[in-house]
Amino acid sequence: MEENLKSNLVGQREIRLEKLEQLKKLGVNPYPAKSHKQYRNIDILNDFEKFEGKVVCLAGRIVAWREHGKLTFADIRDQSGDIQVMIRKDAPQKDLGNGYLGWEELSLLDLSDFIEVEGEIAKTKTGQISILAQKVRLLTKTLRPIPRKLKNKEQMFRRRYLDLVINPDRVKMFERKAMFWQVQRDFLKSKGFMEVEVPVLEMVTGGADAAPFITHHNALDQDFYLRISTELYQKRLIGAGYEKIYTFGPNFRNEGMDDEHLQEFYDIEWYWAYANFKDNMALVRELFLEIANKVYGKTKFSTRGYTFDLADEWKELDYNTIIKEHFGVDIFEDSDEKILKVIQENKIEMGGDVNRNRMIDTLWKAIRAKIAGPAFLVNQPKFISPLAKSSSENEAITERFQVIIAGSELGNGYSEINDPQDQLDRFLEQQNLRESGDDEAHMLDIDFVEMLEYGMPPTSGYGQSERIFWFLEDVTAREGTFFPQLRNEIEKSTKEIYSGKVSFVENKKK
Repeated sequence: MEENLKSNLVGQREIRLEKLEQLKKLGVNPYPAKSHKQYRNIDILNDFEKFEGKVVCLAGRIVAWREHGKLTFADIRDQSGDIQVMIRKDAPQKDLGNGYLGWEELSLLDLSDFIEVEGEIAKTKTGQISILAQKVRLLTKTLRPIPRKLKNKEQMFRRRYLDLVINPDRVKMFERKAMFWQVQRDFLKSKGFMEVEVPVLEMVTGGADAAPFITHHNALDQDFYLRISTELYQKRLIGAGYEKIYTFGPNFRNEGMDDEHLQEFYDIEWYWAYANFKDNMALVRELFLEIANKVYGKTKFSTRGYTFDLADEWKELDYNTIIKEHFGVDIFEDSDEKILKVIQENKIEMGGDVNRNRMIDTLWKAIRAKIAGPAFLVNQPKFISPLAKSSSENEAITERFQVIIAGSELGNGYSEINDPQDQLDRFLEQQNLRESGDDEAHMLDIDFVEMLEYGMPPTSGYGQSERIFWFLEDVTAREGTFFPQLRNEIEKSTKEIYSGKVSFVENKKK
C-alpha cells in the first residue's frame, strides 16, 4: 500500500500499473474469470455460531488495510456489508500459478482491489468476527483508488459506481427501490393481473400531456416517438379480451428537469376490465399501504416539509369546489379574462401557453402545493381529461382521480372512455390545441378510435411512477435514480491519462 508516495490520481495509477506488471511477471492472473465465493459477508455475521470454526470462501473489495508486524488486518466489502480479514505472516498458502498470494505478494495489493479469501471463521481477541486467511487470491487489480468522498452531487450522478462504494447507505436505498417495484408486481399478481409488454416506439404517442422524444426508424424510413405512457396499447389489449393487465418499464417525456421530474422514468400502469374508477381508488389505497408496510415497515412519512400517514382516511377533493373555495372561480362558468385576472392578482406563475386549460390547472396546482394528503382529487372537468369517461351524473365532469400526497400528484386513474364517437370528439379538441401551439396536447390516434369501434368493455386504468419512491425516501429525482441524464462530460484525469490515444468529444452547452 504505497499510494502515499504519489498524491495525485495519475501518479497513483502509475504505481498500480507497476504492481500489475509485477503480478503478471510472477505468473498471477490479475483478472481471473471466476471466484469461489460461497457466502455473503452478512451471512457470516448474522449466523456466526453456525460458521464458527468452519473454513469458508468469501470475496469482496478491499476497503481498509492495517499492518501490524506479522499480522495484517483488512476489511472486504460485498453487497451485503463488510467483514474483517486477519492474515498471519505464516498463514497464506502461496500458489502463484493458481493466483494465491504469499505474505510477500500482499504488498502488491491496494485499497479497492477485489480479493477472495479462504479461511476459518473465528472471533479475534477483541471479539470481532473475522475470517482467518489461509488463502488469498486476487480477483481484480484496480488501477484507480476510490476517493474518500465526491466533490458534489454532480460527481455523485456522473460516477454513481463510486458513490455507491463510498456510501453504503445509498446501496440500501436502491435495494429498497427494487423492493418497491417488486412489491407492486407481487401485489398485482395476487389480484389476478398479468404483466404485458407494449411498444416503446410509437407512430402516434398518447396517454398523457407531455412532449415526446422523436427518433428515426431506418428500416421503415419513418419517424417514431418514444412512448410517454403505455395507456393506448394496453387498452387495445383490453379490447382484445384481456381483463387485468399491467406494464412496468420506462417512459420518456421531453420536458424540463427538476427535483420531481426526469425525462426518462419508470412507472407501473394497469387496466382492469369491468371495473370503474371507484374500484381502482380502493385498489390504489391498498397498494400504497402494501408498499409502506412491506418496504418501510411504517405508514407515517415526512418528506419535502410535509408529514402524512397513509393509514389515515384518504379524503376526496372535488376539483371545481376546491378551486371555488380558494379563489372564487367557477371553472365552468367564469370567463378566461376573470381566471387570468385571479392568477395575476395572486401572483401565481404560469408556464406554457396561456389557454383556459392551463390557467385552471395553474390555480389547482397552487392549491395542491398546500395539501399534505393522502387524498384523492376527483371530478376533474371533461375539457382537461381527454381520455376519461364522463360522469353519468354530470356530463361536464369525468370519472377520474389523482393521488395527492405532499403537495404533488403521485398517481392518475380513471374510468376509460369506450364510446368511439366520444373519444374521437375528445381527440379532435386536443388536436385543435396542438394546432394552436400546445405541443403537450394529445395526438389524434385514429387507429385507437378504430379499435373502440370493435368494442372495449367498461374499464378502469391507473398509473404511478417512481416519483412515489422519491417522495417516500425524501430524495430528489436524480438522487433516487441510478444514472440520471446529464450533459456529456469527460473527467479531467481521464483526458490526461488517455491524451493522444483517444479523441474526446463533449456536448458543450449552447
